[in-house]
Amino acid sequence: MGRRFRWLLASSWTSNIGDGIAVAAGPLLVASQTHSAFLVAMAALVQKLPWLFFGLWAGALADRLDRRKVVMIADTLRSLVVAALCVTIFTGKVSITVVLVVMLLYGVAEVFADTTTSTLLPMLVPRDDLGTGNQRLQAGFLTCNQLVGPPVGAFLFAVGAAWPFVVQVVCVLLSVLLVARIAASGSETELVSGLASGSEDGQRTHVLRDIGEGLRWVWANAAVRTLALVILAFNITWAAAWSVLVLWSKNRLGMSSVGFGLLTTGSAVGGIIGTLLYGRLELRFSLATLMRACLLLEVLTHAAFALTTAGWLAIAIMVEFGAYAFVWGTVSNTVRQRAVPRRFQGRVSAVYMMSVYAGIIAGQALGGMIAEKWGVVAPFWFAFAGAGITLALVWRQLSSIAHAESDD
Repeated sequence: MGRRFRWLLASSWTSNIGDGIAVAAGPLLVASQTHSAFLVAMAALVQKLPWLFFGLWAGALADRLDRRKVVMIADTLRSLVVAALCVTIFTGKVSITVVLVVMLLYGVAEVFADTTTSTLLPMLVPRDDLGTGNQRLQAGFLTCNQLVGPPVGAFLFAVGAAWPFVVQVVCVLLSVLLVARIAASGSETELVSGLASGSEDGQRTHVLRDIGEGLRWVWANAAVRTLALVILAFNITWAAAWSVLVLWSKNRLGMSSVGFGLLTTGSAVGGIIGTLLYGRLELRFSLATLMRACLLLEVLTHAAFALTTAGWLAIAIMVEFGAYAFVWGTVSNTVRQRAVPRRFQGRVSAVYMMSVYAGIIAGQALGGMIAEKWGVVAPFWFAFAGAGITLALVWRQLSSIAHAESDD
């Protein structure tokens, strides 16, 4: 895979450890500052909203500037924001207002960091290695962000409220140093430089023109456009169901807090299984077959959750969910990166991330309203129907989507 990929992989894993620590420590800090359910919900929302407002701009800048430097600057700003939070905790000045402002600023920096980071892999590895590269990056997210980070974050928060965030700052800054090694470890530094500083003749254009050009390219490319719509639709249905998961587990299944913890852990266990199986699956099956299988399993999973009343069975279903979700994430990233020219990687990645977060925000709102009116099982039936209809509409197109090729 090459030395530069190893630096990228090390940076991703290190950053994910810090972010995983914050996954547990962040909500604990919020809960320590307020008992308002509205403010707790706002804390989760303010970190997602920047994607809707800054996503397209971040994608355009990723295609205009040196991508490696954009990642380094954005991650440095992320660490500075968290460091400021640490100071307020140590000095006793922290409040829910401070926490919300920090999460908003952190979310803005994260938009630029994540959008640009997603463009680096196609610059560093051959096309045929994109699947393997995405597998290893996704494995780092699963292991560090979902498994290792949260329990460490909870432990550090018990030691002292500031310590998990201090460790997060160290991890993010270390990831900056590792990204800096990418160009230093190879002679072809242009691979990580901005590829679209404007028009094709090399003249610099306005960033809004670049954004418009990217959106027109996505809309004109049937495969990429359809995949973005699929991601939007499936995130709406998924988020609608998952928004009431904790209530469903307690009221429908009678699970305790420990049981709910096992339910969510089952997803991570399934992800590990998906990690171990992905290489064999990619060799044995076409990408189109894997995409169809994953989306079909998503539809059936919603129905299974709606029907089950046994906690042990729900945990088993969650393991299955984690496995295919990992495979889907790896395949969809690989398909997109193969289909998109390098000069559009940033802008198209931004469109996809906006589809993800727009779907999650809309789905969470729908799930809450549906559950309020028809009960906690209803969102799962809504997800089953919505995902099933979407899959039926795009079933035949998945073959052309999976094997779309870029023009460079």
